[in-house]
Amino acid sequence: MNWNMIGHDWAVRLLQQHVREENHRQAYLITGPESIGKTSIALRFAQALNCPKINKNGDPCFNCRTCTLIDQMNHPDLTVIEAESPGAQLRVDQIRGLQHGLSLAPYEAKYRVGLLLRFEEANQQAANALLKTLEEPPRQVILILTASSPDVLLPTIVSRCEHIRLRPVATEIVKHGLQTKFNLSSADVDVLAHLSSGRPGYSVQLHLDPGKFEHRKTSLDQLIKLLVADRVERFEYAEGLAKDGKASSETLKIWLGFWHDVLLKISDSSSQITNLDYSEQIEKISESLGYKQSLSVVQGMERVFNHLAHNVNPRLALEVFMLDLPYHEVEIP
Repeated sequence: MNWNMIGHDWAVRLLQQHVREENHRQAYLITGPESIGKTSIALRFAQALNCPKINKNGDPCFNCRTCTLIDQMNHPDLTVIEAESPGAQLRVDQIRGLQHGLSLAPYEAKYRVGLLLRFEEANQQAANALLKTLEEPPRQVILILTASSPDVLLPTIVSRCEHIRLRPVATEIVKHGLQTKFNLSSADVDVLAHLSSGRPGYSVQLHLDPGKFEHRKTSLDQLIKLLVADRVERFEYAEGLAKDGKASSETLKIWLGFWHDVLLKISDSSSQITNLDYSEQIEKISESLGYKQSLSVVQGMERVFNHLAHNVNPRLALEVFMLDLPYHEVEIP
């Protein structure tokens, strides 16, 4: 059994062994790209540690009150802390609140679990405050941190944790997982699995949230329209996009994936493109634009991301990108 996860079998087996042998560490660090499954495996581990009906293999039942509440992040012995929103800071007062809760005996479960999501967003004070708990954790406490990479954390924090590095999952495994979980058509599974780029969580989000999938389609359709639009239309779109930082970031990520596909087509790579449902448009653009011009678009988007990260005026950054976006003489269907 794989704890109802898509992929990451090796990580599940390792944690199952820790549960079976009651040889768990008091702190774990789970790293990997966004939506790869870090939070999911952390919650499964918390269920396995505390499920009263756990089997001999180290599998929780997933159905009891404990498992249900942990899955909902609503169990009294599970404390979840994170920055208020992605990109914001996790503050020292949040760590102190966590420390107070962890100092108490478990209310009803075997262990108190502290789950610290996106810990790369912790400010310096918060990171230093957590070190004290990592050095001398209470006896019935398990800490689980998630982060994009160990390189963005203090080495002293990483060294005190059992590090589980999640890597992209093979497309065929994502396909099988989606088919098993949701019984989708082969065409839908194909599109979602390739869009995931090895991140099972992202493919699940796209399936469960039609709005997210529709936003992707709208963003790609708009990109294709902009290729034949004049400067005035492009600047009008840049102005509207700049008003919502989160939306602009999501749109640019979608566009970046599209242009990576164009580069793959131009270079005649054997790798499968990500946006299978836009293969016709990608083909037409790759036939009319050279590698150098398409690479310039990708580099331009990466500069926009860098500007936005350094608080450059979003509208200005997007307008510069619109000037560099190539023009396509014929409208692309």
